[in-house]
Parts: sequence; structure tokens; C-alpha cells
Amino acid sequence: IGTLFAIYICGFTLNMMSLLALSLSIGLLIDDAIVVRENIVRHLHMGKDHYTAAMDGTNEIGLAVLSTTLTLVAVFLPVGFMQGIIGKFFLQFGITVTVAVLISLFVSFTLDPMLSSIWHEPKDGDWLAKSWIGRGLDKFEAWFERLIIWYEKLIRWSLRKRKTTLMVAAIILIGSFMLVPIIGGEFIPQSDKGQYSVDFKTSVGSNVNYTANKVNQVSEILRQNIPEIASITGGVNKNFGDGSNNASLSIDIGGKTTRKRSINEIINQTRSLLSKIGGIQVLNVMLLGGPGGDQKPINIDIKGANSDTLKRISDDLMIKLAHVPNTADLQSSFQDANPAFDIKLDREKASNLGVNLADVGGTLNILFAGNKVGTWEDTNSGENYDVMVQIPESLRNIDALDMLKVPSKTMQQNNSPIMIPLSSITHSTKGEAPREIDHIDLQRKVTITGNIVGNNNQAVFASVQTILDNYQLPSGYSFVQSGSKEDMEESFGYAISALLIGVAFIYLILTAQFRSFVLPIVIMIALPLSFVGVFIALFLSGTTLNMFSIIGIVMLMGLATKNGILLVDFIHQRLKDEIPLIEAIVEAGKTRLRPIIMTSTAMIFGMLPLALSFGDGSETRKPMAFAII
Repeated sequence: IGTLFAIYICGFTLNMMSLLALSLSIGLLIDDAIVVRENIVRHLHMGKDHYTAAMDGTNEIGLAVLSTTLTLVAVFLPVGFMQGIIGKFFLQFGITVTVAVLISLFVSFTLDPMLSSIWHEPKDGDWLAKSWIGRGLDKFEAWFERLIIWYEKLIRWSLRKRKTTLMVAAIILIGSFMLVPIIGGEFIPQSDKGQYSVDFKTSVGSNVNYTANKVNQVSEILRQNIPEIASITGGVNKNFGDGSNNASLSIDIGGKTTRKRSINEIINQTRSLLSKIGGIQVLNVMLLGGPGGDQKPINIDIKGANSDTLKRISDDLMIKLAHVPNTADLQSSFQDANPAFDIKLDREKASNLGVNLADVGGTLNILFAGNKVGTWEDTNSGENYDVMVQIPESLRNIDALDMLKVPSKTMQQNNSPIMIPLSSITHSTKGEAPREIDHIDLQRKVTITGNIVGNNNQAVFASVQTILDNYQLPSGYSFVQSGSKEDMEESFGYAISALLIGVAFIYLILTAQFRSFVLPIVIMIALPLSFVGVFIALFLSGTTLNMFSIIGIVMLMGLATKNGILLVDFIHQRLKDEIPLIEAIVEAGKTRLRPIIMTSTAMIFGMLPLALSFGDGSETRKPMAFAII
């Protein structure tokens, strides 16, 4: 609750990231209190009174608890100040968790020892011991003592078989990294919110009515074959510059709990149905409200000077990309061209006949494109309508140039100018006119976009990049693969930078605590080994390496260090008491097993609601929980 004050001061809001940070902190916040309280209870069992046990227990463990909390801060502060898109996502996340753990540290050093000194164990009054709860706790305690004995044997065995222990650890670590290609990678996980969109186009030059009929046909076929569909909203030329042959449909299939099939299965069936409908070209079938918005993950810009060359390259590349597994809805921006008349003016002939070039341009513009000359009010409805001067649609063709005339400077006997037919001073051919001409770095560009089926975006991007690397481009032309690939690489890079900075801070904190350059390395050996659990968890849960799971890994660096600090700090203290190294290690393992299991279990159970959540959009947050667990 105290963290809400920091959220307010920083100008943050309660949103997905700050609430995710608060839910994540539930497991973290009691870690410090668990360690302090467990150590106080251990001193109580030595026969000390509550006040003395609270003082001695807190003093003994205080430096270790301070270090464990500061290592978490060292990890989360860099997360809060990452650059790029991932930085915008995790600024509030990192600051919120940092403030929460600092508050928990303050409470564990003040309120917890004070309460421990005055609140006596209920068992001291003997009423709890006689109850079924007390008997159950006694059985658990007996089981835990047996676990400690078994663990002591395991420690002594591993200390005797050091090479075997190191070899097994190395094999498991290397083996877990072999899971990475199977796990796959993406920028942000796809979330099932029960809605997806379909974009298609009819043949170039189709009018609104024809495209609207195709919208109705597509809607009817989808409704008949996909029983999960609750509603379909369709439209023609909805976006600026689309044209009358572009259509889009928004399809609602209800929440996950109302259907048996996943949204990806339904999308795949939709693609199959659309491929059998004549007269349309499918542009896009993708989740609504997905991580990339309306952007397809595959995005390749082809840059160069000549439009015809760009079209030839894009057509050839489209054929090659179609053979890449798990690609769908491939589209080239060059295909979006309208039918047009290419009218070239014979300037010399026009000049000889005394025709003003501005009159030619004005006549073509007004009569073909249309010109508003006024408004007309409907007396029945009161609505105003624009009055346009334009050739009727049925007559807008090359033959119209014979009928259209422009004045010349040569005058007739009645002082009226001689009218010259446009066909006599122009040459006309049929062609195509692009709706828009895109440029990047002062060069023309054609963009190829596409969707990815499944969640292993990284594998598809690698295959696409291989095709681009092996493609022989003419001189002056180049490829740029942007979109989700660029976002993913940028975000992974910033996350790794934050991880390295966090690890460096952890080392500095531990060096200051133990006054040694070697002991921190011993503790930090646990960091790479924590990847074993991450990769196995992601593999078993069917999730990927993405922005959220990587932040979970970054957070794990702080959590994995905490257990090592508790162990090495205790060993350090025992070595000062001149206890042999082996015995100090064994005693540390036995003594710190309980708080390590307690804090780890608290974190796991704190993450379980997130990992097991099944609401709309839960797929985005689950990878972080799986990685931490």
C-alpha cells in the first residue's frame, strides 16, 4: 500500500505494468520478513528470551538481508531505465518493484523484530500443541528435520564428488540451452481477446457496391462454417487511401471460456475458407488488439530508384518468401495500384495550335476527377448535397478525349476561339497509377509484409534473413527487415544491457559486503544455472522467449543471488569462528535450508495466480510468471 504513494509521486497510474509489478511484489515483500523472523525463532530455540532473540537474530542476519534487497534493487532499477519500446513498458514496472522491496526492507528491520519481541508463540501457551493444527505442525516439523538430514548427506556427497557435481551441473546447463530453438522467440506474446480481423481486396478498379457484395458473401460463408462467431462488422474503404476495392471485417468469437477452440485454430480455418472464395485477394487475417496493432510482423523494405526494378524484385522475393514455413498473408505494397490513363501531351503540336497547357490540365482535372461547383438543398429532408461537374462514369475512357475540346488562341470570325479536340494533341495509353509513392532515405521503396502462423517468430525471421542475405540485388538497391524483428532485436538488446548492468551492480554490492573480490563470484555462480529452470518452464508451458519472459529472467538474477548470499554469509561467519571450511558449508546448508525454501515457496505461490490465470489477454503476462517459478 505504501508503494501507491510512490506511484502517485512519480505521476504513474494503475495500469497493466504497475499492477503487474504490485502482484509480482506479493511474493517478494515477505522474503525479508521471513528471513529475519526465521533467524529470530532459531535464536529462541537456543533458549534466549524473546527480546534478546529479536535483537541477536536481527543483528546476525541484518547485513545479509540488506544485501539481498539491494541486489533486487540493483536488478530492477536498470530495468526501469531501459531505452526503446521495452523501456516505455517497464519504467513504471521497475520503479514500482524497487520501492516495494525497499519498504519491505524497512518493515523487516523495524516492525518485525519489535513484534517478535512482544508477541509470544501461541504454542508457549500449550493450547495450540494439543489441537489438530499443532499435531499437524509437529508432523511437518518431523518431516522437515528428516529433509535436513537427507540434505546434509547430499552436501557431503557433492563435496566429496566435486568433479562429478560440476560435470552434472555443466551438462544440465548446456542441455537446457539446447531447448532455446524449440522454445522460440517473439516480441510480445499473442493474446486471445476473442476478436480478429480479416482484410481483403477485390480486383483493381472495383466499385463500392461490388466490394460490399463480396463482404456480405465472405461474412455469410464464415458464419456458416465457424459456429463460434458471435458478430461480424464489415466495411469498405474504411481507412484513408484504401480505395473502393479494399474491405475489412472485425469478427468477434467471444471469450476463451465460451468456446473449445483457440483463436489461432479459428484463424487458420478462416484462412482456409477465404482461399476458396473467388474474386478476392486476402491481405490480412490477424488478432485484433494484438501486440503489433494492425502491423504484420514480417516487414521488408526494398529501396531503390526505379519503380519497375522494385516491382520485379518484390515479385521475385514474394515467390521465395511463400516457401518459408509458417508465413501467411504475404503482400507487396506495389500491388496497390489503380487503373489509369497515361495521357502524354504533344507540346509542339499544342503550341502550334495555340493551346494553353493550363487549359488542358484544368479540363482533364475537372471533367475526369470532378469539381465541386456548389451545393443543393433537398427541400424534403433538408439535407445539403455537393454539386459536382464530372463526366458520367460510363463515359470516362480514352474515347472521351475525342469529345473533350480546349480553346486555342486562334479566333473564329464570330470572335470565339477555335476548339481543339484533346485527342489531336495527346497520346493516351492504359496503365496503372500507384495510390501512394513511399520514400525512405530519399529513395523509392516497396514494402513486403506478412503474418506468421504460430509463435516462433524468431525462426521465421532467421529464414527470411537467410533469403535476403543470399539474394543478388542490382547495384543501388538494398533490403531492410524492420517491423517486429527490429523491435524484438532492439528490446532484447536493451534487456541484456539492463541484465549486465544489474549483474555489475550486484557484484559491487557483494564486494562491499564481504570485503572480498572472490566470494561474490561464488554467489553469482547461481546466476547462469537459473537458466535451466527458465528454459524447462517455458518449454513445458508452451510459452516463448519474449519481452515479458526476459524481464522475468532479469528479475530472476536478483532472486537467485538472494539464496547464495544467505549461504555464503553464514559460511563467512562460521569461518571467523575458526570452524573448518567443510563443516561451515554443511552447517550453512542445514541452517539456511528453511528460510531458502520458505522464501522460494512464497515467491512461487505469489506467482501461481498469474501463471494459472485464464482471462482474456492472460497469455501476455504468463511467461514472466513461468520464468520466475
